[in-house]
Amino acid sequence: MENEFTMNANTVVAFLQKPSDTFTKADIISFIKAKGIKMINFMYPAGDGRLKTLNFVITDEAYLNAILTCGERVDGSSLFPFIGASSSDLYVIPRYRTAFVDPFAELPTLTMLCSFFDKEGEPLESAPEHTLYKASKAFTKTTGMTFEAMGELEYYVISDAEDLFPATDQHGYHESGPYGKFNQFRAQCMQYIAQTGGQIKYGHSEVGNFTMNGKNYEQNEIEFLPVPVEKAAEHLMIAKWVIRNLAYEYGYNITFAPKLVAGKAGSGLHIHMRIMKEGKNQMLHNGV
Repeated sequence: MENEFTMNANTVVAFLQKPSDTFTKADIISFIKAKGIKMINFMYPAGDGRLKTLNFVITDEAYLNAILTCGERVDGSSLFPFIGASSSDLYVIPRYRTAFVDPFAELPTLTMLCSFFDKEGEPLESAPEHTLYKASKAFTKTTGMTFEAMGELEYYVISDAEDLFPATDQHGYHESGPYGKFNQFRAQCMQYIAQTGGQIKYGHSEVGNFTMNGKNYEQNEIEFLPVPVEKAAEHLMIAKWVIRNLAYEYGYNITFAPKLVAGKAGSGLHIHMRIMKEGKNQMLHNGV
């Protein structure tokens, strides 16, 4: 078990030597002190589907304790179209289990996903993560089982076309370099996603590969391992954020659009499920 934590790509897990589900505020503070973390980022999805970020510079332990305990107020009307300006006060509270060191930040930065609460201190009923939380809890309460999920995240990398070692149109499945042009990019994405806590099964190039209007379009896939459904959603959300950020650094464009061009392979976001009880897969009978 100790080796499992030591080799974990998420440095918070490796340092604390415990699973992320058991992280406490004291754990987060001890990591921040030990690793010289200078900033805290809160991240949360808004109505447009994009992750938003709120930055905090650490000035003293009392302030750090306050933001980790109480979160911070945000303007809900600027985040969600269904929230009016007259009732826009929301609070974002960090979920400690999601803590990771930001791989893109110049200053040592610890990032956590947040949940939304209203001004009465109650979970925001309309928040996407709370809707999923309620559905997961209702399933477990009714069945006594746990709903797990995993995603297959497919996307196209778009860059200027080049003539050397062209890939075969619509035959890019599991292509190696130099015909597959973005294997190293995908590998770095996978490493960063793992550092954020994402549990990855594997990655590879996909079928879609074509050139149009001086641009090369190469399809790739990163597939995850089954985890409780709330974690699965977090992993996919952070993974898309990682892929877009790294693409920006490389000067690539990224699209998760389901269909780009007629006659060319489209990208799916396939979600697989697994029903578990007492550590056993309830969707199997006699092992199959």
